[in-house]
Amino acid sequence: MDPVTDLRGLEQELGILADSERATSLQRFFKTGPGQYGEGDQFLGIRVPHLRALARRSRALPLDAAVQLLHSPWHEERLLALLLLVDRYRRGDSGERDEIHRVYLANTSYINNWDLVDTSAEHIVGAHVTPNQIGLLEQLARSDSVWERRIAMMATFYWIKRTEYRPALRIANLLVQDGHDLIHKVVGWMLREIGKRDRATEEEFLLAHNRRMPRTMLRYSLEHFPAERRQAYLRGEA
Repeated sequence: MDPVTDLRGLEQELGILADSERATSLQRFFKTGPGQYGEGDQFLGIRVPHLRALARRSRALPLDAAVQLLHSPWHEERLLALLLLVDRYRRGDSGERDEIHRVYLANTSYINNWDLVDTSAEHIVGAHVTPNQIGLLEQLARSDSVWERRIAMMATFYWIKRTEYRPALRIANLLVQDGHDLIHKVVGWMLREIGKRDRATEEEFLLAHNRRMPRTMLRYSLEHFPAERRQAYLRGEA
């Protein structure tokens, strides 16, 4: 298929892919009702594989157009913008990566659901820090924004995949008593990812913190443990 080179053409493609019935289902799934974490978000009903394919065809889109798309009220348009930014970051030189990193941090208010964070944070934020210099992640972890706190934790996945666990353990320590369910889940997930690679390192953290961890966080972190060991933690006997 032909490449997409301008925002108008991209929006036309999105209109073709839109599915109103699926959009209704997604609004329920992403908790868009009053008082829920995705309150007021709007969906076009486009499947993620279709967005990824469209992103590959839209690599020539200027950076400012991608940023404009990130400001869209439509969830899938924001997700597509982030897919474009991740791709540009991976292919860019150091100057372009610095610019994309800056743009990302300046627009966290638009990265406002868990899938948007999880698609992008490790690739643009995690990749831009070093294990010895994570002041930015600590700052984000102390934010009033649940999305910035999730960005901080999710960014550490970049280093977990490279068997460097210090950033994740530090941010998990800051968030271990966070009040939001979406933070409980991501911290538990990242601890589980550490354990898949180094069970001893995960257990050291759990033995120090399991009694004050929210139940959801602890359950997520224990998913790959043997049943008997998992139950010991859940009973507070580990």
